[in-house]
Amino acid sequence: MARILIVEDEMLVAMLLSDIVIDLGHEPLKPRMRLAPALEAAQSEAIDMAILDINLAGEKSFPVADCLDQRGIPFVFASGYGEAGLAGWGRTAPVIQKPYDAQQIGVHIHRLIGAAPA
Repeated sequence: MARILIVEDEMLVAMLLSDIVIDLGHEPLKPRMRLAPALEAAQSEAIDMAILDINLAGEKSFPVADCLDQRGIPFVFASGYGEAGLAGWGRTAPVIQKPYDAQQIGVHIHRLIGAAPA
């Protein structure tokens, strides 16, 4: 069972994503909805993987991604714009298209950390 950090600024969407992670047999951490708490979690929590909404109430989640990179923790970005959500930011990482799809999430978890869906 993987511990997955969810960074998503919309509560209902974060709850849906948490439910998907649970249904896949993993443990979602309490969703972080703003940049500062997300960065704090990325620095200090025991995390196997993270799913990062690119836009957090007008702030980009890139500092969280940088922190996770430094710790060697894999992550995916999430965006309603798909990979186009990273355009112009000089970033490359897997991107999950919103709305979330359980199969898509499961595939990314398996690819990044080898944890097979339940």
